[in-house]
Amino acid sequence: MTRADFFVAPSNALALHTVEDWRNWPGRKLLLIGPEGSGKTHLARVWAEMAGALILPAAALRTLDPTDLAATPVAVEDADRLDGAEAELFHLHNLVTQGASLLMTAQRPPRDWGLRLPDLISRLQAAPIARLDAPDDALLSAVLVKLFADRQVAVPANLIPYLVSRMPRSIGAARALVAALDAAALAGGRPITRALAAEVLDSLPPG
Repeated sequence: MTRADFFVAPSNALALHTVEDWRNWPGRKLLLIGPEGSGKTHLARVWAEMAGALILPAAALRTLDPTDLAATPVAVEDADRLDGAEAELFHLHNLVTQGASLLMTAQRPPRDWGLRLPDLISRLQAAPIARLDAPDDALLSAVLVKLFADRQVAVPANLIPYLVSRMPRSIGAARALVAALDAAALAGGRPITRALAAEVLDSLPPG
């Protein structure tokens, strides 16, 4: 999940620009909001590489001492799933933003997190927000083409739009679909065709 692997599309271009301009974030913080599979984790890793940041899942905050991370750039993933770690995020926010930067990813804006700590609410409400939309057809097509190329798998040109029109709208779904198609083709000694794609799509869980 490098910057070179991040496909720029209308659904993510502004968020990418904001993340790359991280030295100018107001208050040294940013909330990256987008639906499941929109590329939040990939963009968080791009930022972590640029800023030398540590990436933490929100659920891990309760097991850490925030003072150990003072002045360290930090990305907190799934910040809308704090699981009782509001106080830890509050202290981490205060420590990190004194001399470094804090990136938080979530599917929803803070008003929908069910927060109870007033001081944390006020700080998150003051954070700038960059939004990622669900991947559009152009982005999913580009991702599928690259995923097949990475596996050195040749597919018919008309297969990509066929897959895009029928698959779940996420980058993760694209990875799972290409892996499943490759495995099915190898197991059956068959080329990847629309007929095989139909079988694999029917076998995948929804969502």
